[in-house]
Amino acid sequence: MDLNGISALVSGGASGLGEATARELASAGATVVVADLNAERGQAVAKEIDGVFVSTDVSQEDQVKAAVQAAVDTGKPLRAAVSCAGIAWASRTVDRHGNPHDLDSYQKVIQVNLIGTFNVLRIAAAEIGRTEPINEDGERGSILNTASLAGIEGQIGQISYSASKGGVIGMTLPAARDLAAMGITVNTIAPGILETPIYGDGPGSEEFKQRLAEPVPFPKRLGTAAEFGKLARTLLEVSYVNGEVVRIDGGLRMPPK
Repeated sequence: MDLNGISALVSGGASGLGEATARELASAGATVVVADLNAERGQAVAKEIDGVFVSTDVSQEDQVKAAVQAAVDTGKPLRAAVSCAGIAWASRTVDRHGNPHDLDSYQKVIQVNLIGTFNVLRIAAAEIGRTEPINEDGERGSILNTASLAGIEGQIGQISYSASKGGVIGMTLPAARDLAAMGITVNTIAPGILETPIYGDGPGSEEFKQRLAEPVPFPKRLGTAAEFGKLARTLLEVSYVNGEVVRIDGGLRMPPK
């Protein structure tokens, strides 16, 4: 699919993987809606890429609908939606003191990472399905989700995060099959350890990131947000990739901890 002249929605587009994706899609000629809770940063990114910012909590249906409508209001057909919004939480199922995992935090992670991704997928797909096909294949657009290696090889203390990302992985193929008749492809990227603002700055941060990179076969470093953005663009552009979960991890297989 040619991204030039379309509108695209990127949730979590104000920072990290989402920002890199928003910038990459804009460089391809897409008008990007940056959907994020961080208004200051989101507005700055949107301004720099000639896009639109919409304050969006992806777990809230009405806010996702507003973000999708903003894409429609650009006057460009909505043909791409990328879910990068997400949160992390670390806690064991039962901690060392015998206390069970807090239910509220588990539900919050599921609500944002899984329900939020589903909200973007279903609401964006409904709008993409209203556009005219762009070629003889009947293609209308593409949706891309973000999971994690944690959804495949979850580590100790990642039960809520792994469950949420595993759910995103699990809905990829059914969604692709559901939307095939509408000419919409659905894929998911499962990143390994990518460098994002979550790790902070400074000598201590760099030392920590070096330790994280040790089990990565090659390249022996953290992946970059820019590499994620390039992969996202490719998956949106190459329509014959459909229903796939694509790892970007340097060959990493997660140890238990």
